[in-house]
Amino acid sequence: MSPKSINGSKNSWNINSNKLTKETIENMYGEGALECSFDEGNEAFVFSQSRDFDLIELEQLLQSVGWSQRPLRRVKRALDNSLLKVGLWRHDLKFPRLVGFARCTGDGIIEATVWDVAIHPVYQNSGFGKKLMVYILTSLKNEGIKRVTLFADPGVISFYKSQGWTLEPRGKSCAFWYSN
Repeated sequence: MSPKSINGSKNSWNINSNKLTKETIENMYGEGALECSFDEGNEAFVFSQSRDFDLIELEQLLQSVGWSQRPLRRVKRALDNSLLKVGLWRHDLKFPRLVGFARCTGDGIIEATVWDVAIHPVYQNSGFGKKLMVYILTSLKNEGIKRVTLFADPGVISFYKSQGWTLEPRGKSCAFWYSN
């Protein structure tokens, strides 16, 4: 289930923007897909939990952020067994491009763990990583999940700390988020 609403600043989602219609978003990206606002340029971006992932495109995204290649059949199994999978697509009527991704595992009731958060380097430092994390946490909170764990490379821990994640005692690779 996608977030019902995320209110607030210029970083809120807006299904009714001039860039895309609700019908186009749902036809191309699936039920519950949401446009992700982006204040720079004329590009449109969409979050979706229901659009299928092209495994090669996903692998290219993950390699673009420096991850090593993983066997596609194992990636497929990981996706199939994930509690939540979110893609961020740069909208194009003919060829939407996956530019962001994250997935979660968990029991679906009490706890979840966030894995594989990636934003294509071209779109890093544009606020998409933060928006992706807000989207994920809102989705999990809407499902009643109150504790989320995240494992991250040491080089990006400061990103999560700046968003209010509580770091594990040594602050090296694990962070926790608790629902209010």
